[in-house]
Amino acid sequence: MKPKWKISPYLYILPAFIILLAFRLIPIIMSFIISFYDWSIQGTGKFIGLANYSTMMKDPVFWQSMLNTFWLVIIQVPATIVFSLLFAVLLNRIKLFKSFFRIIYFMPYVTSLVAVSIVWKLIFNEQTGLANTFLGYIGISPQAWLSESRGIFYLMFQSIGVELPKFLHGPSQALFGIIIMTVWKSLGYNTIIYLAGLQNISKDYYEAAEIDGASKGKQFWHITVPLISPTTFYVLIMTTIVSFQTFAQIYLMTDKGGPLNTTKLVVYYIYEKGFDMLEMGYASAVALALFVLILALTIFQKRVEKHVNY
Repeated sequence: MKPKWKISPYLYILPAFIILLAFRLIPIIMSFIISFYDWSIQGTGKFIGLANYSTMMKDPVFWQSMLNTFWLVIIQVPATIVFSLLFAVLLNRIKLFKSFFRIIYFMPYVTSLVAVSIVWKLIFNEQTGLANTFLGYIGISPQAWLSESRGIFYLMFQSIGVELPKFLHGPSQALFGIIIMTVWKSLGYNTIIYLAGLQNISKDYYEAAEIDGASKGKQFWHITVPLISPTTFYVLIMTTIVSFQTFAQIYLMTDKGGPLNTTKLVVYYIYEKGFDMLEMGYASAVALALFVLILALTIFQKRVEKHVNY
């Protein structure tokens, strides 16, 4: 008997579909179309083909923003994974006041990013900030933090008399400060995700390992890390995507991506071109390039996950 077609299930998903269509699919399609135009903010423009993409490839500020974003992702993502797993393991061993500690770790994530950015800007203040006050207690001279354009690795190795090649100078100290804040902000969410993964691991594995004489370190590397790998891949993919979309911290904590464009990330560059300079066509071209990059990285990570799991 042929099943009877019903409209009611589709009516349930209609509101979500309309929101997705209006705020996701249509803007993506329009951005793709606008990227081929010299588009003004009034909504009119002249078709110029691939001129925006050609300009983008020759734009040194675009490549600087891509380099800045690369440094942010390559430092922030591993740091987030390592610290989140570390704190999750520690929280998983706590017997008393479990809920209290979990709430404490999760609070930064649910706190407004605007409020967090403003507070951390005060922490990194050169004269009165807590960061330099702490460094003073341990005998380190005050740092410029958000106004230092030189690379963090360059500054570290210069202090011991080692000169690094320019491409190894690393992110500016200003960008490194933003990375510290962003890792701290996202730590709570990823820690809870890891904690859920750890609690799904059967205790039988650890009991068998203890009988065989395996140390805690070997149990961690040979039991916890492999069995937690699906969670790690989820955190890796989501943290990578979110890192590429970093914007509010740059807008609130720096002077238009300064100093010397060393904190200007791709998303802020898109905002600057589209809404400050009103070059909507060019901004759409950069946005599409970022979309393709994130999509390619996500597909690559998924393929690696399948290869590791199978």
